[in-house]
Amino acid sequence: MNFELTEDQLAVQEVAREFAEKKLKPRAEEFDTEARFDMDLLREMGELGFLGIIIPEEYGGGGMDAVSYMIAAEELTRGCASHAAAVGLSNSLYGYPLLTYGTEEQKKKYLPGVCAGEKVGAFALTEPGAGSDAAGLSTTFKKTDNGYILNGTKIFITMGAVADNVIVFATSKKGSGPRGISAFLVDKDAPGYEIGTIEKKMGLKASPTTELIFSDCVIPQENLLGKEGHGFRIAMSTLDGGRISCGAMGVGLAQEAFNIAVKYSKEREQFGKPIAALQAIQFHLAEMSIMIENARNLVYKAAWKKDQGQDYSLEAAQAKLYASEISTKVTHKAIQVLGGYGYIREYQVERMYRDARVTELFEGTSEIQKLVIARYLLK
Repeated sequence: MNFELTEDQLAVQEVAREFAEKKLKPRAEEFDTEARFDMDLLREMGELGFLGIIIPEEYGGGGMDAVSYMIAAEELTRGCASHAAAVGLSNSLYGYPLLTYGTEEQKKKYLPGVCAGEKVGAFALTEPGAGSDAAGLSTTFKKTDNGYILNGTKIFITMGAVADNVIVFATSKKGSGPRGISAFLVDKDAPGYEIGTIEKKMGLKASPTTELIFSDCVIPQENLLGKEGHGFRIAMSTLDGGRISCGAMGVGLAQEAFNIAVKYSKEREQFGKPIAALQAIQFHLAEMSIMIENARNLVYKAAWKKDQGQDYSLEAAQAKLYASEISTKVTHKAIQVLGGYGYIREYQVERMYRDARVTELFEGTSEIQKLVIARYLLK
């Protein structure tokens, strides 16, 4: 097995790391405190190719491989997880289903602007009564002579407050299950479309998480994504790819917290010597390093299988589950290494701990990942 990155992948890593160090990290605390997403930085990430890194060049993307995408996601997360989340959204949750199931007209209309950072796309599946049970949607659609009418409410929609276009999942009839679900491209100026509550959160504060309300929302026929009744399939295949990028974000948060803990342990003196000389601290650091390396390998393996055109659902779930859980563990240990300083905002590991916690929840909770893994193991 070859664990070396290619020249192109190393170039992506270098550019992403430099952007994170110069543009994201110095302002991450500011973004968190003000709960503000910087749209200018979004455009810069678009100009650097991150927002469409796996989207083909003909639609404004970079046409690169999934491993490169995970490398970029990890490095950008080390700077600011809230802004890195936009990269996962544009490539995976919005870009993938549009690229895979959209018509040529839809792809040409919506993808270039999102890849460039000039437009924002979002993915709306979750509802107040339908989280892990994605088939239990209450948002409905009704077919008309000219298109469709949507009614219902979506919650926890990443970047929903600033999205120009949203992929919305709705059912033909409540209780109809997976076969009744279809997907629609809904423009922000569609009649009956309304932005609801913008949530106040524990972490990822700069990334707006929003309620979206559809009241007799009018959708033209050409904005159906894929075929009627194929929405559940679209959603599940989309989440497979998104889970890998969630894992990459978990690795990025863990790596940055680990780096801070190592640096601090070499500088902080107690009992007449740096705390790095204390076995208790060394054990923490050793465990952290192993968890990070294992998580990164799982993420890269899942991405590699995707690049090879192989079934990667199992590996995606494994990567997402492990990387998200060790992200919480490593950031927790980083706080412990820093002691009281880890609990205050100056050293930023407390923010990373808050940001890491949601990686165990979005795009399928840890419990859902275990169910997916078990299903594959017991085939």
